[in-house]
Amino acid sequence: MKHITRTWGARWVLAAAFAAASTVALAQDLKIGFVSTERILRDSNAAKAAQTRLEQEFSRREREIDALGNQLRQATEKLEKDAPTLSESQRATRQRQLAELDRDFQRRRREFQEDLAQRRNEELQQVIERANRVIKQIAEAEKYDLILQEAVYIAPRHDITDKVISGLNNAK
Repeated sequence: MKHITRTWGARWVLAAAFAAASTVALAQDLKIGFVSTERILRDSNAAKAAQTRLEQEFSRREREIDALGNQLRQATEKLEKDAPTLSESQRATRQRQLAELDRDFQRRRREFQEDLAQRRNEELQQVIERANRVIKQIAEAEKYDLILQEAVYIAPRHDITDKVISGLNNAK
């Protein structure tokens, strides 16, 4: 019985050794690359151009909202300053006007933020699609087996982000 157990144990050890050896051989033939999406969205000309477009598109609305915020702040300060001298009905009227102004300000700010987030997502999605095309071109040209975009750790020798940014900057 001991002999059978020893034989099976030896076979399992031998099988595990072969499996490990074949995995190492397979890993040596595998060409892996890594791309940092965050860096692409921060450093590429396409991402910078998208940011510029967003700033131009939304700057007027942002100034309007800032002006409305200043108007609300000034009206609040004026009410606080004038409150002791106002009659009850005047104070109630001004508080009601202030509440309406605040609701308008909150609504406009929320709509602005939602519109900006939607447009930012649209612009960044276009950059990501272009980057993915460049990544695929690099993968095919340099015969990569696997390219990752998210990883906990990656050795710097596998990072091809600079190649992708360069290809993205040169592509039209």
